[in-house]
Amino acid sequence: MDDLALLTAWQSNPHVREWWDADVPYAEADLADPRVTRWIVSFGLRPFAFMQDYTVHGWEDHHFAHLPRGSQGVAQFIGDPGMVGIRHGSAFIEMRTRVLFDEGTPVIATDPHPDNARAIAVYKKLGFEPSGPPQENGWGLILPMTARR
Repeated sequence: MDDLALLTAWQSNPHVREWWDADVPYAEADLADPRVTRWIVSFGLRPFAFMQDYTVHGWEDHHFAHLPRGSQGVAQFIGDPGMVGIRHGSAFIEMRTRVLFDEGTPVIATDPHPDNARAIAVYKKLGFEPSGPPQENGWGLILPMTARR
């Protein structure tokens, strides 16, 4: 909850707004949702990114609900514009997905916008593959991607 103002500020940055729905900023109720684990990512003492992972079976109609039990979804953004494009994103995503796999997660899913070439390239580099065509869901247009250990 202490990071709510930071998240709101990051969501107002143009490079985040382009891909992340910033018109609906996080509220305290969002951050309290037990289906989602949220992280502030720091380099040294400098917070620069937000990451969340969640159980894909926490919602009846979730677009990844067909995945095996225990599968997790991930989503993130780099909030600090000075930290974009210098490989920190792939590093922290890889670290978190490694932890999830080590904890027994069978499949990790993510859903970037199909036009977000930078995010898709990072995910492919980390072993994610498209798992279907682009599709519209409750959060917008997505490209479903999954990774297995």
